[in-house]
Amino acid sequence: MAAGRRRGWFRTPRNNEWVQQVRQVVTTAFLDMDQRQSIAEAAVAASAALFPERGMTARWEPVRARCYGASGAYLALTDRLDQLERDERGSVEVTQPEIDGVLRGLTDAARGVDEFYRGNQAHLEHAVAVYGSVPQLVSQVRAQAEQSRQAAAASPYAAYPSIRQCAAAVDEGLLTLEAAVASGSGGATRDAATRLETLVRELSTALETAPGKQHSAATAVASAATRLDAARNRLERIAPAMSALLREFAAASSNDLANNERQARAAIDAAAADLAHAREALTSNDPEAALEKTTTARAHLATAEERAEAVTDRLALLRQVREQPAERAKAVRFKLRDAQMLAVNKGVVPQWGSVLDAQAERLDRAGAGLTGRHPDYWAYVSELDAISAFVTGVVERMRNTER
Repeated sequence: MAAGRRRGWFRTPRNNEWVQQVRQVVTTAFLDMDQRQSIAEAAVAASAALFPERGMTARWEPVRARCYGASGAYLALTDRLDQLERDERGSVEVTQPEIDGVLRGLTDAARGVDEFYRGNQAHLEHAVAVYGSVPQLVSQVRAQAEQSRQAAAASPYAAYPSIRQCAAAVDEGLLTLEAAVASGSGGATRDAATRLETLVRELSTALETAPGKQHSAATAVASAATRLDAARNRLERIAPAMSALLREFAAASSNDLANNERQARAAIDAAAADLAHAREALTSNDPEAALEKTTTARAHLATAEERAEAVTDRLALLRQVREQPAERAKAVRFKLRDAQMLAVNKGVVPQWGSVLDAQAERLDRAGAGLTGRHPDYWAYVSELDAISAFVTGVVERMRNTER
C-alpha cells in the first residue's frame, strides 16, 4: 500500500472503520509472510529428516527468527488496535511510524524467506517430494515383504539355508521398519523401507535360483572330481622333479620346495574329503551345502596344484637358464638401458644416474657368481628379478618427476 494512502487514514476520525482498515492491511502482510514461512519451514523439516548432513536447520534459523520477530510485532500492534477500539477516553494512540514499522518488518521477513528458499530451491523441493513419498513407499514395501514371505513359506525349497536366511532378514527388516514408523522419524523410516526393499529383492532372487541349484551342484561336484584326478596325477610328478633338482642344481635352489609334496598331498586329501561330503549333501537334497563343500574342495585343489607346479616349474626354469644364462640377463640389461635413456631424456641423471649405474654393477656381479660344478642358478634368477623390479620402480618415479 502506498505511503500517501496510509497517511490518508489519519485524516479520518479514528473510529472502528479506520481500525478495521489498518488491521486488514497489516493482517494481509502477516498472512502472506506466514504462508511463505510455513512452506519453507515444512521443506526445511523434510530436509532435516532425510538429509541432516545438509545443515538446513541451522541455515534456516536466522530467517525463522526474523519471521518470529515480525510476527511478535504484528501481534502487539493488533492488540493495541483492539485497545484503541475499546478506548473511550482517547488515551490509546497508534501512530503511522508504528504501523509502517510493523509492515516493513513483515515485508522484510517475507523477502528473507523468499531469498532463503530460492537459494536452496532444488534441494528443498526434492526433500519435500521424497518426504511426501515415504508413506507410499512404506505401504508398498510392506506389501512386497508379506508377499515374499508367503512365497518363501510355500516354496518346496523353503528349507534351503539361503532362503531361510533371506526370509529371516525380511522379518527383521519388517520389525525395524515398524519401529522407525512408530518413532516418527522420516529419515529413519525411509532408510528402513529402502533396506527392507533390498532384503525383499534378495529373498526373491533366492527363490528364483533355488530350482536350478541341484543341477548346478551336481555339475560342480563332477567338475571338481575331474580336477581332483588331474591334481593326483600332477602330484606324482613332484618327487621326480625334486630328485632332478637335487641332482642337477645346488641344494639352495630347491630348499624352499622341500615340503611341497607333503603340502600338496595334504591339500588333495582335504579336497577329497570335501567332495565326499558334497556328494552326501547332494544325496540328501541339500545342493547349497554341496556347493559350499565343492567351493572349499576347489580351494584345496588350487593349493595342491600351486605346490606341484612350483616344483616342476622351478626345474624347467633352472634348466632353461642353465642352457642360456646370458639370455635372462640380456633382457634385464635392455630394461636398464631404457631406464638410463629415460633419465637422460627427462634431465634427471643427477638424481638417478648413479642409482642405475649401481644396478649395472649388480648385473655384472650376478653373472660372475655362476661358478663351480653346480652354480646357484636360483640365486642368479632371484637377483635378476630383484634388479628388474628395482629398475621398474625407478622408471615409475622418473616418469612422475617434473623436469
